[in-house]
Amino acid sequence: MPQKNINRGIIVTAAGTGINLALGVLYAWSIFKGAIKQSIEKDGPGAFTWDIASLNDPYAICCLVFAITMIAAGKCQDTIGPRKTAFIGGLLVGLGFIWASQTTDYLSWVLGFGVLTGAGMAFGYSSATPASLKWFPPNKTGRITGIVVSGFGLASVYIAPLSQYLLAQWGIQRAMLFYGIAFPIAVSVLSFFLSNPPSGYVPPGFIERRTTNEIRSKAHPVFADANATPLEMIKNHMFWILWILFFIGAGAGLMVIGSMAGMAKTSMGERAFLAVAILAVGNAGGRIAAGALSDKIGRKKTLIAIFAVQSALMFAAIPATSNGASNAFQIVFLATLIGFNYGANLALFPSYTKDLWGIKNFGVNYGIVFTAWGIGGLIMSRISQSLIAVTGDYNSAFMLAGGLLLAGTVIAAAMRDKKEEMRLELKRQLLVGKAQA
Repeated sequence: MPQKNINRGIIVTAAGTGINLALGVLYAWSIFKGAIKQSIEKDGPGAFTWDIASLNDPYAICCLVFAITMIAAGKCQDTIGPRKTAFIGGLLVGLGFIWASQTTDYLSWVLGFGVLTGAGMAFGYSSATPASLKWFPPNKTGRITGIVVSGFGLASVYIAPLSQYLLAQWGIQRAMLFYGIAFPIAVSVLSFFLSNPPSGYVPPGFIERRTTNEIRSKAHPVFADANATPLEMIKNHMFWILWILFFIGAGAGLMVIGSMAGMAKTSMGERAFLAVAILAVGNAGGRIAAGALSDKIGRKKTLIAIFAVQSALMFAAIPATSNGASNAFQIVFLATLIGFNYGANLALFPSYTKDLWGIKNFGVNYGIVFTAWGIGGLIMSRISQSLIAVTGDYNSAFMLAGGLLLAGTVIAAAMRDKKEEMRLELKRQLLVGKAQA
């Protein structure tokens, strides 16, 4: 790969990561939710008057719209390119925040933060990963995916404390207005650094696989589905298995993320936002680590490990957060590990999608797979908030999530992915060939 192309790929990857850093405000929702809840409890002129059970609705709707819009956004990225797609995303996110900043009305927040911001996140998110992946060979798919999407997970590291400060100094409406102005500017600037490779560009990984005589016959089938259409993907049984697993993994993680500040409030008080920020570190770390690990040992083995550990963490969280027994260390420890395992999903599933159905239609194909993330977030967040409102604790929600993740572990272990087996065999033969050379 010429040095110029290497540098360009790094620039595109950095810009995509930066865009996700700006759009990852979704994971700081629990900070805003806590402020809205306080406003409801205080009552008075200008206070929010929502039902407590509906506190997660803007967040849940945002997740759903984010996921559904990923299909159109992915198609947009494949058609008009990442630069314009990211710019549209920044504009929509800004409009959503500005709308929500002007009112305390429940429906306006659902439409502003939930619909407009969710759609904007989809356009920004879908522009970043495909553009970056096109500059690098297949053996770096997991690593590059993990780096780019880590920005979205890491965003709460700065957004959580910044939001806490803005809420204390300015209040909810002015804090939302600040983000409504700042995020579009950041995304618009970064979008100019996004670009697809020139026509005919081929990463060196493809060249190596197709010019190594000993393994040429095996190399081709592994990456043969570069032109898989969305319809062809949906007809493949692996799509439905991955969709169900993504629904479970994402839904369980989003349930915890949306309530993290509330869980930490008892033991950490006004410093509860730190748990959100620490969860973000785990979230980002999981994306990078799982992406790189899956390049080495395979997507399936990594997926099984992530689901099994996440299930155990959900059950472990029950005694750790019940009956006021939680302490700051337990909350921080759980937040880090749950965030890590949740973040792994966001590196594994796009990598799996590219492995199985190629890069040409990756934007729209992953957009369809990504609907599992949004529907899982909507359903699990709504159910968990209802359970919390009824029971007054998080036990039932953790039990539900732990059970689903355990079922997901079994499904992942039982699935057979021939392409995964071929890809790992190809990699093994490449290593043997290099050792013998």
